[in-house]
Amino acid sequence: MSTDDFLKKIQASVREITPADALKLVSDGTSKLFDIREDREIESGMAQGAKHIARAFLELQIAQYAQPKDPIILMCASGKRSLIAAHQLQELGYRDVVSLAGGFDGWKASDLPSCQPRILASREQSRYARHLLMPEVSLEGQLKLKDSRVLIVGAGGLGSPVALYLAAAGIGTLAMIDDDKVELSNLQRQVMYTEDDLDSSKVQASKHRLQGMNADIEVVAIEKRLNSDNVEEIFHGYDVIIDGTDNFNTRYLIADACTKLKIPNIHGSVYRFEGLVSVFAPDANPSTPCYRCLYPEPPPPELAPSCSEAGVLGVVPGVIGCLMATETVKWLLGIGEPLLGHVLSINALRMTFKKLPIEANLECRWCKSNAEDFPDYVEVQSAACAL
Repeated sequence: MSTDDFLKKIQASVREITPADALKLVSDGTSKLFDIREDREIESGMAQGAKHIARAFLELQIAQYAQPKDPIILMCASGKRSLIAAHQLQELGYRDVVSLAGGFDGWKASDLPSCQPRILASREQSRYARHLLMPEVSLEGQLKLKDSRVLIVGAGGLGSPVALYLAAAGIGTLAMIDDDKVELSNLQRQVMYTEDDLDSSKVQASKHRLQGMNADIEVVAIEKRLNSDNVEEIFHGYDVIIDGTDNFNTRYLIADACTKLKIPNIHGSVYRFEGLVSVFAPDANPSTPCYRCLYPEPPPPELAPSCSEAGVLGVVPGVIGCLMATETVKWLLGIGEPLLGHVLSINALRMTFKKLPIEANLECRWCKSNAEDFPDYVEVQSAACAL
C-alpha cells in the first residue's frame, strides 16, 4: 500500500476540520488542541491555545492532558502526521479525535492568532534530555526549574550535595549563604570542595564549582552570616529556602522567617549515622505543621552535642542532601507527594527508612499568627547537629 493510499484509508475514519473551526472550538473550551510537531518546528510559532507534545511522545503523554472521552484536535505542519496520529489515538480508545486540515501552515495562512513559545536552547535540550523524556517534567517542567529561585542556607555537608544536584537539574537562580571558609576536616563530607579550596570562602568556591558544572544557571554567593536583622531581606524573592545548617540558632531563624514570609522550607539534619528530612509549608497546607509545631523550643546544649563532639558518618549528609534536593525539585514542579506533615527518618547502620506523620499544633504562636502579631525572632542558645 502506498503512502497516499494509506492516508486515504485513514481519512475515511478520521474527521478533519478547518483552522477557523478549530479556533472556535478551542476558544469556547469545547476541544483541546495539541501541536504534535517536533521541538525544532515550533520555534517558528504555535497556534494560540495549543499544547505542544512532540509526535514521538504523544501516546505516552496524552493521558496527562486529556481523557479518552475528551474532544481532541491534533495539529502538525501540513495535516498528514496529525491524521496518522489521530488514527493511533482512536486505536487507543480516544473517541473524539480530529485532525486540523492544513496543519500549522494552514493556520498561519488563515491569519489566525499564534504565539512565540518558550523553548530551550539546543545546548539546554541536550543537557536536560533525560528530564525532557519524562512526562512529569518535559519541556514545561524544565522551564519551571529554569524560572525558579532557590536559596540554600549553609554550604557544608548538606548544602554541598543539594547545590550540586540542583545546579545539575537546571534551577535558574541558585543562591548559597555562608560565612565560613573551607577547612581540611570539611572534606570528609562536604563534597563540593577539594584540597585546592582550603582556606577559601565556601560560597565563592561553591560558585566557581557550580558555574563550572552548569554555565546556563545563575549562582549567587552570599558571604554573610544569617541573622534576625538580614534574614527577611535575604529571603525575599526566593521560591524555596533550603535549611542545610548545623546549629539550632540558624535553624530556628530559618524556620520562623519562612513561616512569616510564607516560603516553603526544605529541612534536613544529620547526627552520626542518622538523618531527618521534612518539608514545612503551612501556608500551602494549613493542616500541616511548621517547624515550631514539631520542635517548639530547642533542646538544652547538654543534650545536643555538636558534630565536632559526636561526629558524623561522611556519607550520611550526602544521602540526606540528595533527598532534600529531590523534595525541592518535586515542590518546584508540583509533582508527587512532598514530605508535608511527615518526617523521613534514616538510620544508616540498620539501613532503615521510616516515614513518620507529624501534626500541626492548633495553638502554635508561629504558623497560626498573622504578620502583625508574629513573634519576634529570638536568638536561641544551643549546640549543633542534634536531630
